[in-house]
Amino acid sequence: MKRHHLLATAAVVALAGTLTACGGGSGSGDSSSSGGSAVDAKTATSAEAFGSLDKLIEAAKAEKELNVVALPDDWANYGAIKKGFEDKYGITVNSDIPDASSADEIKAAKDQAGTDTAPDVFDLGAAVALANTDMFAPYKVSTWADIPDGNKESTGLWVNDYTGIMSIGYDSDKVPEPKALNDLLGADYKGKVAINGDPTQAGAAFAAVGNISVANGGGVDNFGPGIDFMQKLKDAGNFMTVDPTPGTIASGETPVVFDWSYNNVAAAKDKPSFKTTVLPGKAYVSFYNQAINKEAPHPAAARLWQEYLFSDEGQKLFLQGNAVPVRADALKKSGAVTEAELNAVTFGTTSADWVSPTSEQTDKANTLLKERWSALTK
Repeated sequence: MKRHHLLATAAVVALAGTLTACGGGSGSGDSSSSGGSAVDAKTATSAEAFGSLDKLIEAAKAEKELNVVALPDDWANYGAIKKGFEDKYGITVNSDIPDASSADEIKAAKDQAGTDTAPDVFDLGAAVALANTDMFAPYKVSTWADIPDGNKESTGLWVNDYTGIMSIGYDSDKVPEPKALNDLLGADYKGKVAINGDPTQAGAAFAAVGNISVANGGGVDNFGPGIDFMQKLKDAGNFMTVDPTPGTIASGETPVVFDWSYNNVAAAKDKPSFKTTVLPGKAYVSFYNQAINKEAPHPAAARLWQEYLFSDEGQKLFLQGNAVPVRADALKKSGAVTEAELNAVTFGTTSADWVSPTSEQTDKANTLLKERWSALTK
């Protein structure tokens, strides 16, 4: 659960109303051979540039390796995703500093630029992604048309891949399921409600206040009502300032936790009575972003990795990790996943219910939180 803390106050791209290491690369270089003609993999903007997806696969296999950073095995099912890629293509995935932050990914690319150990691809929070687009190579995956316009940069510099939904995890042995925000002000929740960190520093806590704002008459453009409600929660004696972890959840110390759905669901592994719910109404979401390092030492493998992540197979693996894949609508329409499978991770919400702040709205919220949050926690 560490990585989402390191994402502190990352902005997310507006959804536009839709559902929206180590080893050296022995095959790296400025170009890859495809069908007897030289293809500059570093500048290829689609599989068609190689001649076909099969030709891209051939070029990627020739590189033999892929370097990734900041992809913990237990985060959104990345362990299974990395293994699936290796098994499918016979390409070794070198996974470095798994608990690094988005900013650390960019630093690694800069520090290791020009070496065979530099990261080939990135998995970034939007604030970091938007600040570093000059480091990315544009690429449109074969399933590009299935990805809503609001979830991708028009040339393919970055593309949303998966999200969580801000949710409430609760120990069903200790408290009733909260059905509305004001339920949390009741006596049943005395000294039991936590958010995951400090919202001026931690992305999950920032999103929790955003979600509460939406449920309390505000919105992503106005976090004031969220802070107001947290003050009421404190005044009622229900807000606890303990930073929840899997350990505090398992021990029962933090019986009610606002956090990303995939984290709350995962906590039930060690605490079967810990359930997850999403409040009715608008749901707060936050997408991560895929991007290719324009100086990738394994440029064909980097592009094949994108193809894999946005394929039905890759997107379903995110789903199995309790994350919502960006192509969820297309997967449902094609029958690749069932409505029940989607409901399990979206908690019955649809894209029409989802809200997410723009970078400008995030900046505004950050300013307000810095002004008001410290007084609330004194």
